[in-house]
Amino acid sequence: MPMPEAATAPSGVSGLSGSAGSSGPPSEAALLAQRDEFPTLKTGVHLISHSLGAMPRGAREHAQRYLDEWEHESILAWHTWLPAVRSLGDLIGSVLGVDAGTVSLHANVSTVQSIVASCFSFEGPRNKIVYDDLNFSTVHYVWQEQARRGAEIVVVPSRGGIHPPTEELLRAIDERTLLVPISHVLFRSSAMYDAQRIIARAHEVGAMVLLDCYQSAGTVPLALKAWNCDLACGGSVKWACGGPGAAYLYVRPDLLSELRPTATGWFSHQEPFAFDMGPMRYAEDPFRMVGGTMPMPAIYTARAGWEIVAQLGVPAIRAKSLRQTRLLREQIEARGFTVNTPREDEGRGGTICFDFPDAERVSHTLSERRFFHDYRPRCGLRVSPHFYTTDDELDAFMRELDTVCAGGATTSASPAY
Repeated sequence: MPMPEAATAPSGVSGLSGSAGSSGPPSEAALLAQRDEFPTLKTGVHLISHSLGAMPRGAREHAQRYLDEWEHESILAWHTWLPAVRSLGDLIGSVLGVDAGTVSLHANVSTVQSIVASCFSFEGPRNKIVYDDLNFSTVHYVWQEQARRGAEIVVVPSRGGIHPPTEELLRAIDERTLLVPISHVLFRSSAMYDAQRIIARAHEVGAMVLLDCYQSAGTVPLALKAWNCDLACGGSVKWACGGPGAAYLYVRPDLLSELRPTATGWFSHQEPFAFDMGPMRYAEDPFRMVGGTMPMPAIYTARAGWEIVAQLGVPAIRAKSLRQTRLLREQIEARGFTVNTPREDEGRGGTICFDFPDAERVSHTLSERRFFHDYRPRCGLRVSPHFYTTDDELDAFMRELDTVCAGGATTSASPAY
């Protein structure tokens, strides 16, 4: 059975905003109006945009357009596909706060990090790579392996596994530091770095910052050009509601010509269709960092989500996110659970992480009942309202959590499927 647009709280139980049946203040109406663009919202409570954003209706339409072009245009479709690559890069760039023509597209962040790593030889005294122990594992794996090539890897320990070790990281960045590859928002706690402080310190000593924006782009306003960020990466699968396979890399324009990746390919060449067998001549635009053929199906399906995010504006998305995560936190704390996300608005992203005894089992049961969220070790449940989330859905999630914790079946007041 399809899920009702908003679950009604039982008699005597108030909604998260203080009144049953609330969908938020009028200022959020334009955001919630986008629910019609996400048919999947009728089949479950989607609070997992930190891991997989809901699929917009337009993704299927863009996928069909790609297939039609492939079928009907054959090899001539590349005259449409290559401009589509640049166009999506520029669209993503508008959300990142950077100029058009500065973003390249890739299959995933692991590939992006590896391409960046291949730009350096790690010879000489400036060979330190500095990041914290709350970084996402794929970033750690890529850079840890650079030790075989001469890199000195410095992993700064965190304080309690929640807050980013900002002061300790700043002290670790010195004149021997080459690169600081950190997450803007941490996946395990949703704590957020003051990126501008890290960038400023790195530049003081001649180092660069590679900022992973996967957990912030689309839910936290970004101004990477204004911040003078050196490099940034992320993907489309989370807050951008774009699905997997369409990651991105931003390189500050004045830095691009200095980077010569050894992990390269024919599309990184100045003249890829010349098939030149001479020395590598790198492209002068972001294709320099691309390597091989781009993941065209994913580039098409990612567009719809980015278009919606750009149209709504991340500041409006952020305002709603902050309101709903505050309210969600109140409900969690009222139950005595441990919240593993910083309280301060300026210190966190769009997720609330919380833990309690037997949380992993409860999480699995909630997901089976189509209350979508996830569980991570040393974190607990991760729950994320997004621009399409109603307060009533948060109410329904918390009621169902109570039911599962008590060992009960799905409540009659919960959404039915």
